[in-house]
Amino acid sequence: MKNLMKINMVALMVFVFCTIGMAQDEKQRMSREQLAEKQAMHIAQELALDDATTQHFVETYCACQQEVWALGPKPEIESATEEGAEQAIKERFERSRAVLDLREKYYEEYSKFLTQKQILRVYELEHKAMNRLHKHREHNQKGHERPQKE
Repeated sequence: MKNLMKINMVALMVFVFCTIGMAQDEKQRMSREQLAEKQAMHIAQELALDDATTQHFVETYCACQQEVWALGPKPEIESATEEGAEQAIKERFERSRAVLDLREKYYEEYSKFLTQKQILRVYELEHKAMNRLHKHREHNQKGHERPQKE
């Protein structure tokens, strides 16, 4: 009975998560903090964590996301000069190192209350969510492009 309730809850969360994402227009988008919390809740549901562990996971996951956001966006590589391109590449390396440091830091935090298999599953689910978000953004950008004037 508990498994059936968990399965129903996960299905409901996935449905709600997908519906919210599709139903909201540009002006009513969730903040990235809200999105991170929803994603953390979805991952916790997938892992079938108990309430206390879910709360700890959501707090830790959101703190990690806050630190990643604080690093700023990836540097754009659109420089017309060799020096500018080199600088942008080096900035990307620095950001990648900083992200890796954060991932290692939060791996240690997750290890305090999740098993290694659960942590691996967190990373898999996070990767899938990022891929969906990328595809969604690409689709929206293509859909909003204006036709070229001839």
